[in-house]
Amino acid sequence: MATVANFSANRITTVIPRPTSAVASTSSFVFFDPKPNSLILKQRWVKNPSKRSFSAVKVKAGAASPGKVGTPAVNDEKVQKIHSGEEFDEALKKAKNKLVVVEFATSKSDQSNKIYPFMVELSRTCNDVDFLLVMEKIEKVPHFSFYKSMEKIHEEEGIGPDQLMGDVLYYGDSHSAVVQLHGRADVEKLIDENRTGGKLIVLDVGLKHCGPCVKVYPTVLKLSRSMSETIVFARMNGDENDSCMEFLKDMNVIEVPTFLFIRNGDICGRYVGSGKGELIGEILRYSGVRVTY
Repeated sequence: MATVANFSANRITTVIPRPTSAVASTSSFVFFDPKPNSLILKQRWVKNPSKRSFSAVKVKAGAASPGKVGTPAVNDEKVQKIHSGEEFDEALKKAKNKLVVVEFATSKSDQSNKIYPFMVELSRTCNDVDFLLVMEKIEKVPHFSFYKSMEKIHEEEGIGPDQLMGDVLYYGDSHSAVVQLHGRADVEKLIDENRTGGKLIVLDVGLKHCGPCVKVYPTVLKLSRSMSETIVFARMNGDENDSCMEFLKDMNVIEVPTFLFIRNGDICGRYVGSGKGELIGEILRYSGVRVTY
């Protein structure tokens, strides 16, 4: 569970300013986390004056990259191998508004070797996401960066397959049964469309860089598929724009993720947290199913 602090006092920009070269520096929002379950919203610029040095290592499709010699080859033709800053910028430009997942790996890393086949598998199933592999000298692997519209929107290091999949679902979801809301007008339209008929609306309110929000989202996706006849699932990132942030303030959302339960135009309850079992229990309760704890 994360805390939204001072959101009314600090303006939250919609996108992260792109540096002169996408590989020369990083400029992003950092959410300070003094405690495991506390995420304080602040803005900090992180700059690295030195350019990334891309390795000259060339990897052919189907090779065991970035693993060791003797590792069984994987069919990785959907993972684009990047060898220069120019190739990197061109790949981001070509992707347009699609999610781009970039793994920065080293050839002698066991961690990179273990997670690469999983990334390859994701590249086969996630057709609306582009995957890039960059071989370079990096201290902590695996290291993943996530881009949209040539802007870095998220970064992870030292993660495993489950967290990688969660990140891809959270930042790349655009075709699921979960309705994507981008402002107050979208919320009002959704409520009007479901004002009659008795369907419950479950609105997932979070932040772009909220770990607990990412963690619980696969559960939201699964529920949206299995309960679509009686429940409408939607989500909004409060830090996407001013309208979204104003909505968080008006709804008195202090911690994320917060799930708002709406029926017949009225908010009938809320759940704050990322516990899968508790979330399912609350959804069932507001759906009219008696739940005994």
